[in-house]
Amino acid sequence: MLRIYHYWLFAALISGLLVTKSVLAQTESGYAQTKYPIVLVHGFFGFDDVLGIDYFYHIPEQLNQNGGQVYVAAVSAANGSELRGEQLLKQVEYVLALSGASKVNLFGHSQGAQTSRYVASVKPDIVASVTSIGGVNWGSKVADLIQQRIDNDPKRQARAEKVANALATVVELFSGHKELPQDFLASLSVLTTAGTQAFNQKYPEGVPEEYCGEGEMLADNGVYYFSWSGADPFTNIFDPFDGALLATSLAFDEANDGLVSACSSHLGKVLKDNYQMNHLDQLNHSFGIHHFLETDPVAIYLQHANRLKNMGL
Repeated sequence: MLRIYHYWLFAALISGLLVTKSVLAQTESGYAQTKYPIVLVHGFFGFDDVLGIDYFYHIPEQLNQNGGQVYVAAVSAANGSELRGEQLLKQVEYVLALSGASKVNLFGHSQGAQTSRYVASVKPDIVASVTSIGGVNWGSKVADLIQQRIDNDPKRQARAEKVANALATVVELFSGHKELPQDFLASLSVLTTAGTQAFNQKYPEGVPEEYCGEGEMLADNGVYYFSWSGADPFTNIFDPFDGALLATSLAFDEANDGLVSACSSHLGKVLKDNYQMNHLDQLNHSFGIHHFLETDPVAIYLQHANRLKNMGL
């Protein structure tokens, strides 16, 4: 067991060194200096940081070091996307007051994509762009299966709700946001195919007209929409979470990252939907371990910030 741990630690260190070397090789002073601040928005059961560990691992600091002005939002770990969106809206307004900027660029991972889309839909005048990263924009079959199982068993539903809400509360406690309300069932519902379709009807900007299609990069509300995602649930034998994501990937009959299908992630301009990354690799977790032959996740965030910079965003 100790030997396995040493191998895992060695892999993490090597991967971290490769990430740093790759990022430094591609960047320059002001490379990520967008016109408007970047706000990173976490997904389901996410956080800004827990005990000093970033949800977006090493991504804010690399963006900042390359000229970006970056903020990390803190919204409920488990709750509906509209309620999370209202929480995010207040934080965006605070960022604008603090920075003096007139708009922000929102980067949302997983449910964070829906959360960001809500803000852009209800207050488009303060959002320059929304970028969906592994976003649940057409639902998740994993959420569908969980919803079906608990719907058929009220006792199981009550247990799942109690345990999940307690876990979300613990996550918020360790991240210093114990005041945020948790509602696992509301979060699960909006991540199902049916729940996402209902959400899309209310907030349609950037959503493709058909499944696996491509939406408008510049929507009618004046906001730019982008998306990228992975399509490989198991990417590194040294990553302790890859086994679980490989298991959840069995819910799909199409390319997916372990929790979201590549096609479901589409929003606005699809930059790429088949990176050799799983749902956590897109955050540079676990601790920088990712597919050895794939572009490191941090570099993708930097490249996109540079894209927005060159677009005047």
